[in-house]
Amino acid sequence: MPRGQELHIILDNYSAHRHREVMEWVDRRKRVFLHFIPTSSSWLNLVEGFFAKLTRQHIKRSAYTSVAHLEACLKEYVESHNKNPQPFVWTKSADEILEKIGRAKKALPAH
Repeated sequence: MPRGQELHIILDNYSAHRHREVMEWVDRRKRVFLHFIPTSSSWLNLVEGFFAKLTRQHIKRSAYTSVAHLEACLKEYVESHNKNPQPFVWTKSADEILEKIGRAKKALPAH
């Protein structure tokens, strides 16, 4: 990681992510920040789905000669994927989503 650059990591609320040893490790690294998503975050399912598809259809079927080669292939995949974007249609109303967020905030400890 380049000097002075921060690393922000988004994690679900799996207990291993909040383990004492993990939190102590992060505390010793002033440029690493963990962000925990609310439980039942439906938007994250989309992100996970995209990366699962990327892994299944591209990464597992390929061999890379360097990090630069991997980065170039990933950029090519994203560009190809974005040529025919498909919108996501939410099945919950904004009020239902906001209500669930409110419940999650109450349930999660302050960090």
